[in-house]
Amino acid sequence: MTTLLALDTATEACSVAVLHDGKVLSHYEVIPRLHAQKLLPMIKQIMADIGAPLSAIDAIAFGRGPGAFTGVRIAIGVVQGLAFGLDRPVLPVSNLAVLAQGAHRVQGATQVAAAIDARMDEVYWGCYAAVEGEMRLQGEEAVLAPEQVALPDAANGHWFGAGTGWGYAERLAVKPDAFDASALPHAQDLLTLARFAWARGEAVPADLAQPVYLRDKVATPKAR
Repeated sequence: MTTLLALDTATEACSVAVLHDGKVLSHYEVIPRLHAQKLLPMIKQIMADIGAPLSAIDAIAFGRGPGAFTGVRIAIGVVQGLAFGLDRPVLPVSNLAVLAQGAHRVQGATQVAAAIDARMDEVYWGCYAAVEGEMRLQGEEAVLAPEQVALPDAANGHWFGAGTGWGYAERLAVKPDAFDASALPHAQDLLTLARFAWARGEAVPADLAQPVYLRDKVATPKAR
């Protein structure tokens, strides 16, 4: 039986989830600025709860962004440390996709416009549609001013908005049937997406655990 560990710290939420012996456990807390202190103890606790050692893990999935610069780096640092130590591969998963998967799980939404507040008067944006239970990207992810967002070409039917970017709802160029601006990524949904990716053989070596910020200038020093 496959054992997968999933973790996410890309937003205010810090969460972990594990699949072992066909059983899923997860732990989720909204703890801004405490991710670095809390993440490893949460991993240790959830592995104890499920009754398996870290060595039982086949791969580690993580939220690779977009999201808070520091939060994404914390996840990648922990993932690489564990994956190198255990000699296991990793499964990078988009945080926008995780939001969409959460809306599918909680709201039953089959088309989701995921948006995370990117600060600097912009949002991280991605549109997803359910395909056999997996929320798959339609078009591309981007960082945009709220007025510039759009649904995919030829989009129709009902759309649900998920994520903190919907705090800009009045300015967003897309008007869904409903939205949840309080939604944050949850490792339970990250784990669901990771299971699909694992089945397709998409795990990669630990040194390929890299962040995706969408906004290049976040990680690039300003020219003097």
